[in-house]
Amino acid sequence: MDDRTVQVRIYGKVQGVSYRVWARHEASALGLAGWVRNEVDGSVTALIAGTGAAVSTMIERLWQGPPGAAVSKVDVEEIEARDMSAGFRIVA
Repeated sequence: MDDRTVQVRIYGKVQGVSYRVWARHEASALGLAGWVRNEVDGSVTALIAGTGAAVSTMIERLWQGPPGAAVSKVDVEEIEARDMSAGFRIVA
């Protein structure tokens, strides 16, 4: 299998524009597992797991974001696969 797990940090105008709700929708449509959350510095962090192709597509989409978002930077860190529950959720 071509599975991939990444932790992503998204910077720019990504809070107050429904970025997490949008990310959950996009990730679910791609069949990805993981979570997304706001950070105190105004960025958004996501843990994304799935097929390599789906994860790559999600990373590309994170640069776009929902209407109203203005993404300035996306940092991607490859991490070791971990046991993930199915689905993609918003966490506090």
